[in-house]
Amino acid sequence: MDAAGQEGFREFVSNRSAALLRTAVLLSGGDRHAGEDLLQNALIKAAGRWDRIEEPEAYVRQILYRQQVSRWRLKGRRRELTVAEPPDSDGGADGTGAAELRLVMREALSRLTARQRSVLVLRFFEDLPEADVARLLGCSVGTVRSTTHRSLARLRAHAPELTALGRSDAEEPLPRGFAAVEVRP
Repeated sequence: MDAAGQEGFREFVSNRSAALLRTAVLLSGGDRHAGEDLLQNALIKAAGRWDRIEEPEAYVRQILYRQQVSRWRLKGRRRELTVAEPPDSDGGADGTGAAELRLVMREALSRLTARQRSVLVLRFFEDLPEADVARLLGCSVGTVRSTTHRSLARLRAHAPELTALGRSDAEEPLPRGFAAVEVRP
C-alpha cells in the first residue's frame, strides 16, 4: 500500500471505527472485547486489499458479518460471557429508560445463539431487507425469516421486560435500532 492508501485507510478507521465497533459488539453478543477482536481482524483483512476496495464501509461490514458466521459455525456456542467488571446488581438505579433498555437488550441478545443475534442485528439494527441478510449470511430468505421469528420469540420468552420498556413514555427516544424490534407478550 502506498502512502496515499495508508492515509486513506487511517482516515477511514478514525472516522468509521466507532460505528463499526457498535455493530461488532452487537454481533458478538454484547462482549466488547470480542467485538474489538472481530473489528480488528476485519480491518486487518481490509488493509491488505485497501487499494482495490470501492466501498470501504460496506466491505468491512461484510467481513464482520462473515467472520461472525464463521465463528459460530466453527466454535459452537460459548456459554460464558467474559466482562471486564461484574454487572451491577441494582439495575435501573439511574432512572433513564433508554439506558435500562440498552442493558436489558444487551442481556437478551447475549442469550440468543450467534446466528439468531446476527440475523436480528442485520435486520433491525442495520435495517437490511431479508434478501440482503440472506446474501450476507449465505443462507436462504426463508431461513432468515424463520430465524427472525424464532429469535424474536426467544427474546419474548427470556426478556418479557422489553415489552414494558419499549412502550414506556420515557423522555429520551429509544436508541437507534432498538425501536424497530417490537417485542410483544
